[in-house]
Amino acid sequence: MKPLFQFAVIAGLSLAAAGGTWLLKGPPEKKTFHCDPKQLKQDEICLSDVSGNVLWIDARPRAEWKENGLKGSILWNLDPTEDAQQFEAEAAMRAVEAEMVVVYCGSEACGTSRQIADRIRALDLGPQVKVLHGGWDALKDSNSKP
Repeated sequence: MKPLFQFAVIAGLSLAAAGGTWLLKGPPEKKTFHCDPKQLKQDEICLSDVSGNVLWIDARPRAEWKENGLKGSILWNLDPTEDAQQFEAEAAMRAVEAEMVVVYCGSEACGTSRQIADRIRALDLGPQVKVLHGGWDALKDSNSKP
């Protein structure tokens, strides 16, 4: 019975300490995505630097785009079951009206957005084409989504 009592005392003291910390300091701060312009690759852009008439291209899977893609964004991913020519045609029609095209995918580590951006640049449509540094992680952490 003594070990059970010791465990209950330790658990109770830990819970009290955690509750006191919560009351004094508040809940833990949400980790937000940080973009350092000095560390960007040449074709990347920070969310805070995106402005003007922008065409957003979502390079994530269709289900994710439908669930929470940016309003007004278009889909262009590398899924072999999708129609790549349709993606290209829609992007071409919309990009000529834009000042900038910004491609994003699931995270900073996702290379799909860079591949899509290269394909758009190859079309030579006019607007500047950038990859969003941080991808969807940067967008979901933003309080002011574009």
